[in-house]
Amino acid sequence: MTRTTREKAELLKEKSRKVEMGGGEKAIGKLHATGRLSARERLAILFDEGSFVELDKFVEHRCTNFGMDKIELPDEGVITGYGKVNGRTVFAYAQDFSVMGGSLGEMHANKMAKCMDKAMSAKCPIVGINDSGGARIQEGVEGLTGYGKIFHRNIMASGMVPQISAIMGPSAGGAVYSPALMDFVYMVKQDYARMFITGPEVVKATTGEDVGPLELGGAMVHNQKSGNAHFVADSDEDCISQIKHLLSFLPANYTEKPPAIECTDPTDRMEDDLDTIIPDSSNRPYDMKKVIKMVVDNGDIYESQKLYAPNMITCFARMNGSSVGIIANQPRALAGCLDINASDKAARFIRFCDCFNIPLLTFVDVPGYLPGTQQEYGGIIRHGAKMLYVYPEATVPKITIVTRKAYGGAYIGMCSGEGGPDMVIAWPTAEIAVMGADGAAKIIFRKESDDVKQQKIEEYVETFATPYQAAKRGIVDHVINPRETRPAIISALEMLANKEGKRPDKKHGNIPL
Repeated sequence: MTRTTREKAELLKEKSRKVEMGGGEKAIGKLHATGRLSARERLAILFDEGSFVELDKFVEHRCTNFGMDKIELPDEGVITGYGKVNGRTVFAYAQDFSVMGGSLGEMHANKMAKCMDKAMSAKCPIVGINDSGGARIQEGVEGLTGYGKIFHRNIMASGMVPQISAIMGPSAGGAVYSPALMDFVYMVKQDYARMFITGPEVVKATTGEDVGPLELGGAMVHNQKSGNAHFVADSDEDCISQIKHLLSFLPANYTEKPPAIECTDPTDRMEDDLDTIIPDSSNRPYDMKKVIKMVVDNGDIYESQKLYAPNMITCFARMNGSSVGIIANQPRALAGCLDINASDKAARFIRFCDCFNIPLLTFVDVPGYLPGTQQEYGGIIRHGAKMLYVYPEATVPKITIVTRKAYGGAYIGMCSGEGGPDMVIAWPTAEIAVMGADGAAKIIFRKESDDVKQQKIEEYVETFATPYQAAKRGIVDHVINPRETRPAIISALEMLANKEGKRPDKKHGNIPL
């Protein structure tokens, strides 16, 4: 008997209700008991109310469990779709732990891959919420094939649209590599969120190490020690709120400029406190974050990898309402030296900003590269070369502000040398040289008598511990009073607004990795 339109609508309504329950009330109740939200609840917070359009809602897959009855999965363990985030279109997928632990099988992977394909076609950002027990063992090799499909799309989308991953549950084995291939990784600072290649049991069996899951792959480990994560969140809600904040700084794709908002901070604002923030002694630290906050719109910054390599600051901010990416030495940590981790952190951030047309501001106070056998044996030469590579490669507007020390190769690494910046601004306290003036003078005048040596050292310091020698040679474009930094940067950004960068005709370069 042919069903009426009303009967079809009722069947669809009932099927929708079953699908939206995921693994059922009991399974979702267990999720809530651990403190985490369900996949649909997470997406409801991410997207503007009523804007989410679910893809492949009724895809079903019957998973054979080696001789047991076939298992019908209501949403294949992952929810995919698109909608508006603060009025702008974003694609997202959220793994549903209430359905077979969010495990990845053939159709699960196909849903994710299809969502990513549509995001690339529409040139819209991708947000992935990871909460999965790994590959679905019952499906054998199809799980591994599924991961390959997802990794391929991560790579194809790289540099085309922003990709953001949120670790809101377990992510182990092959599942960790999709987040690693994406631009930014968030982790929730709760027991249920962890990420590792091999779990504690395998580690103990193979190495004898006794380590817990959070100690091995929790949020703080990856934000502080490994650098695999960029942001830490207190809860699911906080994580999604932060993702929405990050998206507000980013364009939808590589063809667009970053979004601009109305600026409520005067563009000609002078900050008198900057004139006295540099200590009298060049060996005393100060907080570079205070400098940055006094310069950017309303003192607001959003810091990436805040807890990792603290001697390097990487953050998003706005100048005259437009997004900028900021890289800065932090004198309060390792005196602002460049080391392996700081170089990797900065290079990755610079490349992201260049992919998506975000201008770069670089605040320089660097005494050099961190010395020691640990750094040399760890490959500081190779890692430090990444910064030498990425700055000249970047075609976005690049403005460098030298606040104090800018010594040796680290000076060039911080976008101060040939092929790097479009504009170099220096404070009167800037020291641009091969090495510190006092140390250099002691080497140059070591054969002089003590009286003569001291006099010449003082003369040398007075001559070279300033930015004016560099300004005479055109290495520095402007020497300004520190309080003038904000209007000077905004003026330079306006001048560079239509900059068009040209790269040599080639397939691609070979960055030292």
